[in-house]
Amino acid sequence: MTKRLILIRHAKSAWDDPLLPDHDRPLNPRGEGAARDLGQWLASRGYVPGEVLCSDALRTRATWEGIAPFLSDAPEPTLKPALYHAGADVMLAVLRHATADTVCLLGHNPGIAEFAHRLVKHPPLSPEFQKYPTGATLVADFGEIDWADAGYGMAEPADFIVPRELVS
Repeated sequence: MTKRLILIRHAKSAWDDPLLPDHDRPLNPRGEGAARDLGQWLASRGYVPGEVLCSDALRTRATWEGIAPFLSDAPEPTLKPALYHAGADVMLAVLRHATADTVCLLGHNPGIAEFAHRLVKHPPLSPEFQKYPTGATLVADFGEIDWADAGYGMAEPADFIVPRELVS
């Protein structure tokens, strides 16, 4: 079956507490709203993952928690500490162990932007793709492959959105 990746950079996080470790930063109110907007957008397009691979940082987990209520049968995320500030090669290695046909991977910049750029055969038309801002979401199709064989330059971009393009 065709493999599909939903690649999401975490939504906007809070910087209020300078003593809070980076790993433990929550979403700010704008980020919470963006996560809900992304959930509605994914549901409206029928983009429902069978597996969620998520950095174990609070802001990525909170992004998924904002998205999941809008998706029927949304899976519990599999927390992957290796995705916390991972580079593209680590993200690809994690993806290669995926088991579902449609996989959602949530991570951080700069790695997730590099990963997105390297995965696709050609970039989506959006000028926001280059920056991959918070909440940026790429939906990419790989065709009929095994995830173990996924590689750079193999995916066709099916969709791309950033939260500011969504009306809440």
